[in-house]
Amino acid sequence: MNIERIAQAIEDDAGESIEGLRESLTEMKAGNIARQYTPEQLLLQKARSSLHLSQAKFAKLIDTPVATLRDWEQGRFKPAGSALVLCKVAIKDPSVLLSV
Repeated sequence: MNIERIAQAIEDDAGESIEGLRESLTEMKAGNIARQYTPEQLLLQKARSSLHLSQAKFAKLIDTPVATLRDWEQGRFKPAGSALVLCKVAIKDPSVLLSV
């Protein structure tokens, strides 16, 4: 695995340099793969799971663009308070949201 070549291809595709990319690729090559989740990510995933909905259907249910939901679930951005409340309701009583 040529880390520099892969990093250059990714950056060429993105059209910009990506901070930490080479370090991440080096860690991946060494097998240091560990993912950490925020409480918000876990809450979103649990809510979606309790409703048995895809990202697209869950996003529609909470009136949020699916891209935003993906960003939240992948930890790129944190969801607003109202989205977190809806997730808590979904976990506690999924039928409440499904009947809307």
